[in-house]
Amino acid sequence: MQQSIESIVQHATGAVRVEESSVLQTLWSGYGSIVRYRVEGAKVPSVIVKHVSPPSDATHPRGWNTDISHRRKLHSYEVETTWYRDFANRCRENCRVPHCWAVVKDGDEVVMVLEDLDASGFPGRRASVSEGERKACLHWLAHFHAQFLGEKPSGLWSSGTYWHLETRPDELKVLAEEDAELHAAAEAIDTRLKASPFQTWVHGDAKLANFCFSETGSAVAAVDFQYVGGGCGMKDVAYFIGSCLREEECDAAEESLLDFYFQSLREAVLANGKGVDPDALESDWRALYPVAWTDFHRFLKGWSPGHWKIHSYSERLARSVVAAWKKGTTK
Repeated sequence: MQQSIESIVQHATGAVRVEESSVLQTLWSGYGSIVRYRVEGAKVPSVIVKHVSPPSDATHPRGWNTDISHRRKLHSYEVETTWYRDFANRCRENCRVPHCWAVVKDGDEVVMVLEDLDASGFPGRRASVSEGERKACLHWLAHFHAQFLGEKPSGLWSSGTYWHLETRPDELKVLAEEDAELHAAAEAIDTRLKASPFQTWVHGDAKLANFCFSETGSAVAAVDFQYVGGGCGMKDVAYFIGSCLREEECDAAEESLLDFYFQSLREAVLANGKGVDPDALESDWRALYPVAWTDFHRFLKGWSPGHWKIHSYSERLARSVVAAWKKGTTK
């Protein structure tokens, strides 16, 4: 990067002084860092800088340091810069995202200067959540999905989420040994999700860790848009619920959480004037919830067969989806 990060922040915010405050985290596989900078003489007291600087020799926590993995990560940061540059400003308070002050690219290196959500009233991070906090996240997802319903994801992933089938051939090979029936159904599961007439944009990594909570926990903002792109909204919903519920909670909470999400989605679709029949939308997407759950389960069994999310609830949903596919193929 020819410019220093301090000069980029200064130019973007109009600050008279910029100083690194704290490193918040390193990016996956050592691809950079997220750092808070204090600024003086600007409209805000601080900003967050996401600095993507790919290593020459990447190391993956689970050993997936292949060329496919490297190229996927590089493209994910291209997608994220497009998201912040072209689309983030379309998200309203009901699906709050960070304001982007600047994006500067130099080859594969990227600097994104983003709003500090802590300073904007979203300082909370959660390792576990109450029912109300879960609903705040589902409310965000419903409004995000309604905002982009029926739109083409230009410049983003054509199929959002980091686990979608086209970008995970290595994990699919492993799945053939772990679960032959699920491996055989993988393409049909992907096709069914893409065949929904109600396509939207999905966040693509809507886990609990990517939501920032207000002081009371009643509202959230979301971060990390590397895998935003087209798809069925159930991919986000199933992934989010799986990120914050243990096995024994999934059955008990599934119906009430889906009811809340669809009520929020109905309100958001009507408010946005999308001209979509909310009853038809709900009917289609409710039926796709177990399919979306199974789609992620397919990835997880190939990527990390011993993962804690591979439990009896996930296996039961996957078996029902695979059985329905087998029944359909033998008619």
